[in-house]
Amino acid sequence: MTGSSSSSTPAEWNRPPGYKTSPRRRRRWPWIALGAVVAITVVGLIAPDDTKQSNDQAAAVIGSAPVTPTESATATSAPTPSSETPAPAPSTAGQVGSGSAAQSSLTLLNTLAVKGRAPRTGYSRAQFGQAWTDDVNVAGGHNGCDTRNDVLRRDLTSIVARAGTRGCVVTSGVLADPYTGNRIDFVRGEKTSQAVQIDHVVALDDAWQKGAQQLSADTRRDLANDPRNLQATDGPTNSRKGSGDAATWLPPNRSFRCTYVARQVTVKAAYRLWVTQAEKDAIARVLGSCGAANAAPVAPAQPTRTQTRTPVPRPAPRYTPPPPAPVAPVVPDGGSVYYANCTAAKAAGAAPIQAGQPGYRPALDRDGDGTACDKS
Repeated sequence: MTGSSSSSTPAEWNRPPGYKTSPRRRRRWPWIALGAVVAITVVGLIAPDDTKQSNDQAAAVIGSAPVTPTESATATSAPTPSSETPAPAPSTAGQVGSGSAAQSSLTLLNTLAVKGRAPRTGYSRAQFGQAWTDDVNVAGGHNGCDTRNDVLRRDLTSIVARAGTRGCVVTSGVLADPYTGNRIDFVRGEKTSQAVQIDHVVALDDAWQKGAQQLSADTRRDLANDPRNLQATDGPTNSRKGSGDAATWLPPNRSFRCTYVARQVTVKAAYRLWVTQAEKDAIARVLGSCGAANAAPVAPAQPTRTQTRTPVPRPAPRYTPPPPAPVAPVVPDGGSVYYANCTAAKAAGAAPIQAGQPGYRPALDRDGDGTACDKS
């Protein structure tokens, strides 16, 4: 019986002594696998990842000026396209100093309408869109860099750009200010950025009163961001200009005035704005100082009818005789008594002889006082 029983369960005799098929022993392996996963995850978190270094660890430097600590706390990011090529800045406007360039500007000035100012009603900065937007259809538009930084990159030298902005956000640089002729060291910061401001060469308030309110919103936005109408300059000087036109404000630096008014003419012609008569006269005077001539356009000649007239002779001047010479008063003579001379009159005892007395003659009255022969 015993042998028969052993042959019926041969697998039990192959297990190690003391082995038990316990359910607890079968569930131990999932915990071991979980521990391995946790260990791998911890190692992954601790290990450095050289492929995730921040772009802000190093400055993107254009030029040699240092990056200041102020900028890192105050700078704002500009739009960053996928390309790593720095966005191009608008080109610098040409200087107007020669007679030919000034003459061209004067010719263009004479094409502008001359009117009075329209009412300022409805003006606000918001009428010209979001300040310094890149969403415009002018030079520098849609290049991934806001307009203010575009102009700073154009007008400043020794520029330092903020890292991670593709060379867009200017943190420092040097401005040779054309309005004052002074050097300004620009440093981006809450208390320092306003040292350099961006002037609208044709002030937006002035443009509003001279035709801009008739433009579309998109065109006004282009006007406010057009590089031809923008110039980096000294902040206090820009504030003093306000909304003045050429009749009320010109740059203190006289050598830049021709360029300044020429750019005003270019912008007003491009956006179909007009000028006042005082403004036109002021611009013409400045351009004239640079060699432009014929400040006023020549009006076209009006057609006239040809008429033939017979000349009418003028009458000869009437002769007017000269006035008669004065006549000496007639002195009555001495009647029938006659003295040949005063000696005879004295010998006769008649001297002196008064006019009207017998023997009186003018010939005897040599001094004509009415008494003859009265001298000894």
